[in-house]
Amino acid sequence: MTQPAQPVDALIVVDVQSAFVTGEGAVPAAARLVDRTTDLIARARRDGALVVHLQNDGPPGAEDEPHTPGWELHHAVEPGPRELVIRKPRDDGFHATPLGEVLTGAGVRAVAVCGVMSEMCVQATARTALERGYRVVVPHDAHATQDCPAVPGVSEVVPAATVSRVAAYALGSDAEVTVPASAVTFAAPAPS
Repeated sequence: MTQPAQPVDALIVVDVQSAFVTGEGAVPAAARLVDRTTDLIARARRDGALVVHLQNDGPPGAEDEPHTPGWELHHAVEPGPRELVIRKPRDDGFHATPLGEVLTGAGVRAVAVCGVMSEMCVQATARTALERGYRVVVPHDAHATQDCPAVPGVSEVVPAATVSRVAAYALGSDAEVTVPASAVTFAAPAPS
């Protein structure tokens, strides 16, 4: 088991919305994902880390269309100076949102990124965090996705667990991707 070198001072919970973790559209590993993200959120709150819930605004008719049941966040939010919700229009949580300013303003230096979908919003947000110089931990058991469907002449179904693992490893050696959620530790951001 790989342990992170030091605590992270922010937790970014990506798109843990009802459409993706409940009902027919839930990711195959929804129960595990909810268990791990619940624990990460509780420990981040307890230790004073910044908790950012990203909420995807899907297009009209999508399962995560704003103000529909599927769009709602699965986890209860405790709004305040150390916990907030940021709505996003694209996969990357930094694109056209205040996420970068929020992290900078809080003095964050290291982030843990969890949620859905591994190869889309989780990877895009983690990649931009790396590009901006943050230490990034993507706990291997705290992000999930759907199976990649079969394409005749190309490949059979690619299981969701394989898609998630490849998505994390594609971040390269600068991201910590073999750490389990239980090994992630938190601390309050140091004042700038």
